[in-house]
Amino acid sequence: MAWRADVDGDVYASPLIANGHVIVATENNTVYSLDLFTGDVVWQKHLGDPVDASSLPCGDIGPITGITGTPAVDEATGRLYVVAFLRSHHHMLFALSLVNGSVVTQQDIDPVGSTPSVQQERGALAIGSGFVYVPMGGLYGDCGPYHGYVIAVPLAGGQPLDYRVPSARGAGIWTAAGPAIDASGNLYVVTGNGASRSSFDYSNAVIELSPDLQTVKSYFAPSNWAELNAGDTDLGALGPALLSGAVLAVGKDGVAYLLRANQLGGVGGQISSRALCAGAFGGTATDRTSVFIPCTDGLYALSIGPNGMTVGWHDAHPAVASPIVSAGAVWAIEPGAGTLYALSEQTGGVLYSVSLGGAMHFSTPAATDGFVVAPAGRRVVAISVVG
Repeated sequence: MAWRADVDGDVYASPLIANGHVIVATENNTVYSLDLFTGDVVWQKHLGDPVDASSLPCGDIGPITGITGTPAVDEATGRLYVVAFLRSHHHMLFALSLVNGSVVTQQDIDPVGSTPSVQQERGALAIGSGFVYVPMGGLYGDCGPYHGYVIAVPLAGGQPLDYRVPSARGAGIWTAAGPAIDASGNLYVVTGNGASRSSFDYSNAVIELSPDLQTVKSYFAPSNWAELNAGDTDLGALGPALLSGAVLAVGKDGVAYLLRANQLGGVGGQISSRALCAGAFGGTATDRTSVFIPCTDGLYALSIGPNGMTVGWHDAHPAVASPIVSAGAVWAIEPGAGTLYALSEQTGGVLYSVSLGGAMHFSTPAATDGFVVAPAGRRVVAISVVG
């Protein structure tokens, strides 16, 4: 290990690396900027008291819950965007200076008519088309009148726009990976279980939205979406993977769906599908030949070709481990064991592993030249990959 740094709360969000600094956000609503080479604190900013988890009707993050979704960096303006869940049971979007952590702007982003105490901002933020996009779903346990939302906040300031999934209840957009944005600025999100058992309500669906969120450009749902609703078998447990001309979606039932980008196909309109794994959660990574998919029974390398989807390799460990690709390897953290793995892109063989001492659900590393940085419970660990 190159260094380790302790922080003041559990780290669910992925670290970010920008301008030689590692950005870390905690459930105590504190953001840190650490020196990439030493782990020393460059600045830290506490954004307000987090929510006492015992005050919520359900959920699986405790004893406090604050910043859960991965922040986003706008390098053009030198700003960091992060959503804090504050003790008043409201979600506040902060824009911080990357230089010193000072608050540039802050804005309440809970949509009109929502019930903030049962909404959770777990998904990663994304930046595109002059907006910062914030996804929302419900708390673990699906309690209360929650809905799936995406909120678009103008980077230049102004009133947010939003899209609400038209389900009577539920259909959260909760995957830790957050939305995906294509080259035209369109957003792809995947929803979870909703209320309907008969009329399609955009639950358990992949939805393509215009950059201003005002138009559903296309959508897809498995033919058995109502059955998935009844069983809480979310398609939206894994973020969508954007490929060349296609979109890949896999959910809790482990069925992989290959979809046509910009024309997702409606209900049952996939290009192809196949049973892949025991259930997928988190986010994917890609290289030139494969999509790496985190499942409860391990990590899968899936290749997409004229003959459909083919499994290149499967490794039982790490399990439920959202991967990244860096330094010629696939890196992923197995949360149950608190272990960081580096696997061969070609074979899945373990090249390196190290105990982190802890990890949270959907913990995802970050990387830059020479370093892989991993969240590890209430600390962050940097691994040197030089030499």
